[in-house]
Amino acid sequence: MGSENVNVRVTGDLRTHLQQQIGQFGLYENASEYIRDLIRRDLKDRNTAWEWLRQELEPGLRTDENQFIRVTSNDVIRRNTKSKRAKP
Repeated sequence: MGSENVNVRVTGDLRTHLQQQIGQFGLYENASEYIRDLIRRDLKDRNTAWEWLRQELEPGLRTDENQFIRVTSNDVIRRNTKSKRAKP
């Protein structure tokens, strides 16, 4: 994929923040560098979140079906209602 320009208008607090991130006192030389870094971090955060979710779900997906307990939606509602009452 070739280089493509994307124009974004930022005003107010967003513009102020952007200006603080670039230039002589910022961490980035220009707005493009800062935006690219934000996108990279967003992609990394998304991948990290998916990896966490996969790790959380995987044990359940590998569990033998006979280890599961059948519950109804009413069972879940009743359990959650009890836990809300127990909290201060």
